[in-house]
Amino acid sequence: MNDLRIAWLLPVAWFYWQPALSKFTRLFPDTVIFTGLFPGFSKGLEGTLHVEIVGKFRVIEVNRDDSSYGDNFTYLSPAIVGHLLAYRPQVIFTSSFGVWSILALALKVVMGWRVVIAYEGSSPGVDYRHSALRLFVRRLMVRLSDACITNSQAGKDYLVNILYAKPDWVFLQPYEIPDEQTLPGSGEIGDRLSTLQRPIFLFVGHLIPRKGLPLLLQACAILRQRGYDQYTLLVVGDGSQKEELQAFCAEQNLSDRIQWAGRVSYDEIGSYFKQSDVFVFPTLEDTWGVVTLEAMLLGKPVLCSKGAGTSELVVSGKNGFVFPPDDANALADLMQKFLDYPEMIPAMGAQSQQIMAQYTPEAAAECLSQVTKLVMQQ
Repeated sequence: MNDLRIAWLLPVAWFYWQPALSKFTRLFPDTVIFTGLFPGFSKGLEGTLHVEIVGKFRVIEVNRDDSSYGDNFTYLSPAIVGHLLAYRPQVIFTSSFGVWSILALALKVVMGWRVVIAYEGSSPGVDYRHSALRLFVRRLMVRLSDACITNSQAGKDYLVNILYAKPDWVFLQPYEIPDEQTLPGSGEIGDRLSTLQRPIFLFVGHLIPRKGLPLLLQACAILRQRGYDQYTLLVVGDGSQKEELQAFCAEQNLSDRIQWAGRVSYDEIGSYFKQSDVFVFPTLEDTWGVVTLEAMLLGKPVLCSKGAGTSELVVSGKNGFVFPPDDANALADLMQKFLDYPEMIPAMGAQSQQIMAQYTPEAAAECLSQVTKLVMQQ
């Protein structure tokens, strides 16, 4: 069965897809990744995947909402039909409920291939629970598919309870996960950060409202009011909010506590995780949030918003804490715990690594392999 022809349909073949898919391809060598946008290979995974770029990827904003995912339409080229007809896969894994998924399911009756829907995770901005039309289409797609996979329990609950997928054919397994091999970093960055006041709280993400950095800065302002200023917040990322947030820091006398690293390449992200002490993910909404797992993999405690799908892997009091995405005081209280009891940091970091030991690219690939074999037996 390992000689099956398998296609993955990914609007964007992001770096966080690649570790699990590189292991999956070892099990099924005749696997092709069809994508509308390919940012390149993660370091250490060069050439491990057969990637074909089909047309151009574009996001068309229908109703912009910077605090959420907004109501967007992802344009993907219909030329995917020709690529699939030429390749003739026996199994197709397709991302979410977009155009390519619809086309794969529409051709399923004619071509006889199996289709597995990969749903990253559940969040208000992508679930469309109040749209009768979208729910009707998604329920039909789930019914026509052979199985579904998802990273999170919230994703499984949505597929089963809202879209009425058969529970036995919804597989819960984190598959968008990092690999330490792809997060090597650079020693030079460590030298530049060595003079920062510890502990170092780290934020990594786009500087846009949805990612929640304003909440984190508000928590820092609360800490200053309480007399806590012996720490550094390291901000890695860039975006439309940067000037506004820097102005807020100046008004709140936080400029000496905040370091702005700007946008960095994915190859260098590992350095910032390794040199920090506590990772903070204050997102208002993220269906998954691989940065949380990258921090855990590299042995960091995590302060994670309940708005992130990956909050399911943060066990409060063990490897970090979970907080509401709209409560700056709650976040300040949790940051203060690490300032009052710095001995918690290495202990919780070790727990993060223990938790991540069960969520590996190999484990993800094995689950995907089992799903492949099961749908072929239907």
